Amino acid sequence: MAWRSSGTTNSALISNLAENGLVKSDRVRKAMLRVLPLYVAADFVAFPELLVDRAHYAPELPYQDSPQSIGFSATISAPHMHASAAESLLPFLHPTSKVLDVGSGSGYLTHVLANLIEPEGKVVGVDHIQGLVDMANRNMGKSTEGKGLIKSGRVRFFKADGRKGWPEGAPYDAIHVGAAAVDAHGALIEQLKAPGRLFIPVGDRYSQHIWVIDKKEDGSVEKQKSFGVMYVPLTDPPKN
Repeated sequence: MAWRSSGTTNSALISNLAENGLVKSDRVRKAMLRVLPLYVAADFVAFPELLVDRAHYAPELPYQDSPQSIGFSATISAPHMHASAAESLLPFLHPTSKVLDVGSGSGYLTHVLANLIEPEGKVVGVDHIQGLVDMANRNMGKSTEGKGLIKSGRVRFFKADGRKGWPEGAPYDAIHVGAAAVDAHGALIEQLKAPGRLFIPVGDRYSQHIWVIDKKEDGSVEKQKSFGVMYVPLTDPPKN
């Protein structure tokens, strides 16, 4: 019921997602609602400018539960898709986890993932367009929490071909891919920790599905095809 989940504020959006069963866990709800560690939340209640708002990452209609353009022929995914990814990866998101966010775009889900692996976990966001890497860093700087994540090194953004992952930070407990790949790139599976999980949309422009790929403790790989989606393709950067 994503079409019923839009709101007029960030809190209304997340509340609607939860009421409609799209946000299932309290951890994900709090991560998307506040994007703040529990142990400092009380100190920030009186200072909303310190809190992270989806409007920091989506320039237009930030509380609409639908994809929004962020420029550079890219989009920020619909909030219900961010919720779905976070819920799927949740069993692998621990206080010291390492996470890779491929196609990090404006940086919103990267920030949510960082909140889910506090206080020591780290997230690497990669995008193939330098303008989006710069945008993500600027967006993180719009809140005190985001500035702290960048300064501490818990969140870092790099320009890179996401199809090849970011081997410098591997292995990862969880990998999220925010654009549709033609296949589940082997490089990403190789960079998973054992155990670890990859959440990736796979398919062409006409037919795409989310695949959840688990690497087991013994190194074996299990792939599960999930629901249909429509993402922008994971491709080379635009020539212009």
